[in-house]
Amino acid sequence: MKTVLKVIGVLVFLAGGVWFLQGLNILPGSYMTGDPQWAVNGAIAMLIGGGMFWFGNRK
Repeated sequence: MKTVLKVIGVLVFLAGGVWFLQGLNILPGSYMTGDPQWAVNGAIAMLIGGGMFWFGNRK
């Protein structure tokens, strides 16, 4: 179960990173590019993914 939580946490973190970079207009190529709301959504997703990974990594 912890392995699944860590894998999902990494995937959510990476997706949030893409959203964050697109929101900051660094990673072009979609309707999210240049929209600051996606930078906020990406940062939140990165925090959630990091928290999931941390929680799955606890002993």
